[in-house]
Amino acid sequence: MSRKRRKETAPGARVLHLDTFAGCAGNMFLGALLDAGLDRHELEADLAGLGVAHRLEVARVERGALAATWVDVALPEAKKKGKKKRHHPPHDGHGPGHAHGHGRHWGEIRDLLEGAKLERGVRDLALAIFEAIGRAEARVHGIEIERVHFHEVGAVDAIVDVAGAAIAVARLGIEHVTASPPALGHGSVETQHGRLPLPAPATLEILRGIPTVPAHLEWETVTPTGAAILAVLVDEFRPMPAMTVEAIGHGAGRDREGPMPNVLRAILGRTTALDADRVVGLEANLDDLVPEHFDHLMERLFDAGALDVGLQHLQMKKNRPGFLVRVLARPSERIALARVLFAESTTVGVRSVEYDRLVLHRESKTVKTPYGKIRVKLVRSPDGRREASPEYDDCKAAARKHDVPLREVVRAAERAARD
Repeated sequence: MSRKRRKETAPGARVLHLDTFAGCAGNMFLGALLDAGLDRHELEADLAGLGVAHRLEVARVERGALAATWVDVALPEAKKKGKKKRHHPPHDGHGPGHAHGHGRHWGEIRDLLEGAKLERGVRDLALAIFEAIGRAEARVHGIEIERVHFHEVGAVDAIVDVAGAAIAVARLGIEHVTASPPALGHGSVETQHGRLPLPAPATLEILRGIPTVPAHLEWETVTPTGAAILAVLVDEFRPMPAMTVEAIGHGAGRDREGPMPNVLRAILGRTTALDADRVVGLEANLDDLVPEHFDHLMERLFDAGALDVGLQHLQMKKNRPGFLVRVLARPSERIALARVLFAESTTVGVRSVEYDRLVLHRESKTVKTPYGKIRVKLVRSPDGRREASPEYDDCKAAARKHDVPLREVVRAAERAARD
């Protein structure tokens, strides 16, 4: 169960950018979106559908020079017994070999979320986030996910944070989520297993494949719950995209001494007709590439995440004919694509440079034609017009199947897209 990700959004779509300069935790995410305009009463009414006894405490606090919203999940029992209330990230997932009191296993939490009175999309998203936590804890402790156990306070905290995150995305009508690479602190943290290094083992497991940066802070900046929210919700890890900003929210973490306010910044806005991002260009000069091997090289590069691949003829030193291979990709795919170039070509060096890129909004859809279903790319120009570009492979296959000229299939797909 994972969120259906939309790589391209139409102009005017609601987008969320998370500025994770001080990391991310579940309560920081909720606080940031409440600060950005999420209605607290609606959130609490939806959370009641969990059927879990808790109380949401929200306060306005200061973190460094910034005002922010602090969210805490309190258990009614904690107040009655006079226990100090605090926010517990779920570091205590473990197997039955560890002594524990009251708590919930992953299977119980899954059943609870599946039976919760939540919208289907919200429930599925919450399940995906919590499953990411459970699977990470299982890998860290070398056990099956069904044996992962969360202590009662940590489990309720995480359930409310995770469900609240899913509710917030739905309530605010967010269609696309971006985030800066999360900043990871160093040091150690006390857990139910004793002292563990930071980033916490479960946090690192969840963040596999996600670009990160050092926070240069000696505290836990990203909790397992925060990492899972980022891993499931975020469509792209990148600088803030072009948007019309509508609201800004700051979600408070614990009060820490340091050079950076311990907050998560959430920026809500609407997409514009023209977007901007960063891409990396990888280049290699080849003087001994067998031309027919380029097809295989191109396939491997696209499989590894390339946005575009080109081949250009060169006249190289000593008048040897050669080729320039040029690859465009997201900066996070730089190393993976360089490895493909080294493995599948004869190059011994790859040049790398980053570019600012301006892009038009694009979306893909499938249209019905007399020759079958054809995928079409729709591009919206700055003046609002939409241009249709049918996928060549689909048109070619349809033309062969129906024994008609390729241009007839292309025109039919263009008409269907306009209609």
